[in-house]
Amino acid sequence: MKKYIYSLFFLFVLTALSAQRFSASLPNYEAYKAFRGKPLSDKFSNIESVKVIYDLRKQKMYYFNSSVILLHYDFVVNYLGYNQDLEVFNNENYSNTEKNRDFLLGNLNHIKGTDKWIFELAASDHMPLPLIERFFNMVKSSTFIGEKLKFYLNNPEMMEWFQQQKFKIPCVKSDYIFGEIKYQEVVRGSNVGILKKYKIKELETVKPNSDEIIILDGTPDILPNVRGIIVNELQTPLSHLVLLGKNRKIPIMAYTDIEKDNNIKKLLSKKVELKIEVDTFFIKETTKKIPLKSAGKKKKLTIDNSVTDLVNLSEIPKKGVNYIGSKAQNMAYLIAISKEIPFKVPENAHAIPFYFYTKHIQKSSISPLIAELLAFPKKDSTIWINKQLKKIRDAIKKEPIDPELISKLNIAFKDAKFKNFRFRSSTNAEDLDDFNGAGLYDSKTGILGDSIKTFEKAIKQVWSSVWNEASYNERELFGIDQQNIVMGVLVHRSFPDELANGVIITKNIFRENFPGITVNVQKGENSVVKPEKGEICEQFVAYHFNDGKDETDFDIDYTSNSNLNNNEPLLTRKEMSNLYDVSKKIESKMYRYWRKNLFHPVDIEFKIVGEKRDLYIKQVRPFND
Repeated sequence: MKKYIYSLFFLFVLTALSAQRFSASLPNYEAYKAFRGKPLSDKFSNIESVKVIYDLRKQKMYYFNSSVILLHYDFVVNYLGYNQDLEVFNNENYSNTEKNRDFLLGNLNHIKGTDKWIFELAASDHMPLPLIERFFNMVKSSTFIGEKLKFYLNNPEMMEWFQQQKFKIPCVKSDYIFGEIKYQEVVRGSNVGILKKYKIKELETVKPNSDEIIILDGTPDILPNVRGIIVNELQTPLSHLVLLGKNRKIPIMAYTDIEKDNNIKKLLSKKVELKIEVDTFFIKETTKKIPLKSAGKKKKLTIDNSVTDLVNLSEIPKKGVNYIGSKAQNMAYLIAISKEIPFKVPENAHAIPFYFYTKHIQKSSISPLIAELLAFPKKDSTIWINKQLKKIRDAIKKEPIDPELISKLNIAFKDAKFKNFRFRSSTNAEDLDDFNGAGLYDSKTGILGDSIKTFEKAIKQVWSSVWNEASYNERELFGIDQQNIVMGVLVHRSFPDELANGVIITKNIFRENFPGITVNVQKGENSVVKPEKGEICEQFVAYHFNDGKDETDFDIDYTSNSNLNNNEPLLTRKEMSNLYDVSKKIESKMYRYWRKNLFHPVDIEFKIVGEKRDLYIKQVRPFND
């Protein structure tokens, strides 16, 4: 009887709280649940949040229904009688002083399925430290959470105070959150397919059926042609798996507890519907039909083999895309832009045109192997295809290169300050509007005058990557004409002394219709796009809070800090501000060169190099979201 009355009491509390819009306290989790909603930003999966306001004038606390009232500003206008416009509200209530503030604004976050509670301010809130501590302690005393509550450091200013040991409240960084995340939306969406499970090693010899949704025990180098993918390890948001998945438009998720989930085990070999959302996923048996994939038009590739000399990229080649590829052509644009905007580009940039690759693969030891592959009727024989691809790669590497090409390179670089050069793919099937080809082809280093790491060896390794399993399969899937694939090579000095490297997307990928750029950066030369298992990069969104009206009003919102750098920031505030300015200007300039993609974001790769921490921009391409 007591249990029955107890249950009725909580049902009453839950119903009463759901009906009301706000409360001065949260006495228990049921009260929290009644007000919880999704955070405004999708930077973390598996988080629920309740917005909180403290009225400084009336000295009253308000926890409000965050699924009904989405913004702090909406609440103060509709419930507290605030009558100023949004700009005044932002300027006064996110400032670095208490003087003109009417309110303290925060978010009480909970990592679902754990006992971890995090109090967070907006990254653009420059609340003085004593006020932060006062606000934190008021939240702590007016909720049931008590000593479990921690304060989340999400901007450089707070990080600096923490390093200086100024905080008197318990603070945490992103590693506190990442350690508990079990689920991550990689590519949102839904699909129907047969649920199957594979080991990564098996994919070398087994080809999953195109009507399957597959579970993998790691991150695949090659993305199978399937309906959906579940991996067991969290992903860097700008990794190649993410970019290729977005290109494919198939749902992909990470779920670290997949092996322990008995409900999913019961669905193996059954037809299921998988639905992936930001903070959760749904998977269930279904009778729905598996939709047929329509075969698109064969994508024809342009080849101009008339250019037979090295192309110096210090001047923009006319229609260079047709004979050196998009990546090399875009480097020429970057070099031109760097003359107007303060960033550096890789020195001694040249391009090897398609002509030399075409000439090389026409040799009798290579061309019949390619013809045999493309004529092979059993396209589903993974073992045969992979063996044939290896034969082609080996033949490309075995045949000597045209000595004239090596001579041209030696002449071009004889007076260069650098001896180490990076040879990078620039095919006619990558960095396109509808096919980015992220991570499909190889880059290699050659050293001028070296007898082991020769230019010839580097070039042939890059050329042979046209016939990697991943690149071949991805082109096949997208209906790209394999007969006309050719490889140009972008060459420039290499960077053995990089302090950090990263990727910028010139939009806020975590919050729709909100300004900013998204940055992933990692220490040294450790990869952002293909990280080693267990590596977490630094990730942040940078933005001007008041839409760029005030140059000094520049904010950083950290999602994570590099675990290779003791979870300390890799970039200074000045470097982050410079990244923002440079990337937005590059975006604008590239619209003019491309004469298309207007108002679409771009994908930029950068490095921080040398004692002076110079910013180098090494690549730009359209971002296919």
